[in-house]
Amino acid sequence: MDLRHLRVSREQDAPIYLQLYRRYREAIATGKLLPGDRVPSVRSLASELNLARGTVETAYQILTSEGYLVARGAAGTVVSPRLANLPEPGTARTAGRSVHESPRLQAVSSEVLPFQLGLPALDAFPRKVWARLAGRSLRTLGTVAMTYPDPAGYEPLRRAIAAYLGISRGIICSHEQIFVVAGYRGALELVCRTLLQAGDLGWYEDPGYIFARQYLELAGMRLEPVPVDEEGLNVGMGQQCAARARFAVVTPTHQSPMGMALSLPRRLELLEWAGRRRAWIIEDDYDSEFRYHGRPLPALKSLDRDGRVLYTGTFSKVLLPGLRLAYLVVPVSQIGRFRDVVDHLPGPGSILPQAMAADFMEHGHFARHLRKMRALYATRRGYLVNALAQTIGDRLHVQPQAGGIHVLAHLNARRSDKSLAAAAQARELAVTALSSWRVRKSSQGGLLMGFANFATAEDAVAAVRRLKAIF
Repeated sequence: MDLRHLRVSREQDAPIYLQLYRRYREAIATGKLLPGDRVPSVRSLASELNLARGTVETAYQILTSEGYLVARGAAGTVVSPRLANLPEPGTARTAGRSVHESPRLQAVSSEVLPFQLGLPALDAFPRKVWARLAGRSLRTLGTVAMTYPDPAGYEPLRRAIAAYLGISRGIICSHEQIFVVAGYRGALELVCRTLLQAGDLGWYEDPGYIFARQYLELAGMRLEPVPVDEEGLNVGMGQQCAARARFAVVTPTHQSPMGMALSLPRRLELLEWAGRRRAWIIEDDYDSEFRYHGRPLPALKSLDRDGRVLYTGTFSKVLLPGLRLAYLVVPVSQIGRFRDVVDHLPGPGSILPQAMAADFMEHGHFARHLRKMRALYATRRGYLVNALAQTIGDRLHVQPQAGGIHVLAHLNARRSDKSLAAAAQARELAVTALSSWRVRKSSQGGLLMGFANFATAEDAVAAVRRLKAIF
């Protein structure tokens, strides 16, 4: 096998494992590697390229997780045969640069309730570092903080986000493609006002993120519920039910709330459909940083060649929900349209929290915080899963998943998950019913439970014992 196309450079900004991942992906996309072709073993490739085995293993893990490679034991690792006869994601049409270089499930409360969804580990937030950055920002911002802020967001923060996405999510973008918004719903609002009209039809994952559904319906959008299975959104079903939809809202890295990743064949199908129909894909990458096995999967946006993916991320899960900061990455071809619209909107608000977030990222605190939280959440997830298994394991079973900050526990008996959740909430246990996140009815009930704020195993056991009482 010719390995010249896999050569990497230590002089590039991207980590070696990410460069190697990209080389393989390009080789497969251009036909240098074909479905069924065997790839070198970790040991032989590391030796040939003079790399550490761990570096090659990390790249192979990502490629396997996305469906590019398949491990076949003693037979070695091959390019997935499933890539044969699949639609290509398309080629770039223009390479031009920017001319500008249901029920309410979360009560507002100051108290953190057991099992509460959507909250990071508040006790582990680096308060001292944050306070120091706040003081520094107050001293140095000066006149900049007193004038009207850029409605697209504080430029240093947008530059920091662009650099972070290039390294960690495989998204190559300029800061001018990035719009800082007030939370994820701020991103949805900006997309709706810029690209969509009331009455437009869109695909919605079923089950899917309930607050996205509520906002889009409030904005006048028509939603077609598309089922998810072990490979994520069923794109074929979406095309059968609503082939002419104008948009799709997806959580491809960690499906909300089921937890699986959208498989590579489905990703390519989705991109092919969007390119052919001139539809928009809204990618919600809400907690991809928290993956416990291997590196975070690259984003769907990193495969986008036709400029159809609108990528959204948020600081609510990785820092603090109270910041109300999120961001939207738009295609280069759409920068002007989004600029025209955002100039007439309130924008993300005060410069101060944006400046603090920018400093937090630029000085390396953000990367260190994420590394710490990945390890912490793996431990805290274990606290909850073990407590459930030991205390009420005969009543429910936890669905395996590779990341995230909540668990989904399916009910073993045919009981109403909504009634169980209501009884739990009456006892100040913030359990959520899976059925509340569905559009179409299903016999598969389940309970969604956050675990990020269980500081000890004893905390998790105590909460689960309280939950057991309602059974």
